[in-house]
Amino acid sequence: MIKVVSDKENIRIDKYLASILDYSREYIGRLIDSKLVLVNDKIVKASYKVALQDEIVIHDEQMKVEDHIEPVKMDLDIVYEDEYLMVINKPSGLVVHPGAGNYNNTLVNGLMYYTKHLSDVGGSTRPGIVHRIDKDTSGLLLIAKTNQIHEILADDFKNKRIKREYIALLDGVFKNGSATIDAPIGRDKQNRERMAVVEDGKHAITHMKVLKRYDGYTLVSCVLETGRTHQIRVHMAYIGYPIHNDPIYSKKEADSFGQFLHSYKMNFIHPITKKEMEFICPLPNHFEDFLKELEA
Repeated sequence: MIKVVSDKENIRIDKYLASILDYSREYIGRLIDSKLVLVNDKIVKASYKVALQDEIVIHDEQMKVEDHIEPVKMDLDIVYEDEYLMVINKPSGLVVHPGAGNYNNTLVNGLMYYTKHLSDVGGSTRPGIVHRIDKDTSGLLLIAKTNQIHEILADDFKNKRIKREYIALLDGVFKNGSATIDAPIGRDKQNRERMAVVEDGKHAITHMKVLKRYDGYTLVSCVLETGRTHQIRVHMAYIGYPIHNDPIYSKKEADSFGQFLHSYKMNFIHPITKKEMEFICPLPNHFEDFLKELEA
């Protein structure tokens, strides 16, 4: 960890730190993008302009660890693969990329063991990762093998050309056939590790449709119009029907499987072949078995 008190003002923080530390501006930018640079205890962007007496803390020790991500042999459930991209079925319980003390047991470690052909525009800790799903959310994940493909797919996500459908089991019986939740999402002001519907949050829309009702539960499909952190989980809890077994947003005690939320379907146009691609991924066994118990 490095601590600095600014003796300059009105200079971009990435430029300022590169001028006083033995780090390149690119490396400083990666530190900032990884939220490892704090000014007066607040995370800042590279465009932030320092002021006199700003207290700057750089957590470079975490980046040094992250720069040595080890390939780990792992059983990957590969739904589709060609020379440009992969579609993975991620199991519940597997973190997508290294961070927060977990550097060896993530999907990225498994991908690095499986292939050397992964994009790197997302940084050294996220090779191939165009988008992510939560640790305890299962299902389809798109992986880029080259930087060109990564940039095209990232733009497709940004402009809503990639369609994703999730299946979730909610606590409670939802009486309407469908609903659209339009509620802004941001950090929970009482608990910074959670997200919440907040007035000054980012625009977030989830379209939800009932698939089946059980005694005390409702199986639904959810389509995201936006892609906010924990969006489906937050929106379902907000309307009073939290996702079953959610360890964060449900008030009930959860077991180790985590939330019953599965990335079920994905549609996109292949960046190179221009063919329409559609993938459907069955529910995890634990999820399916629980539904069978409800049926019985």
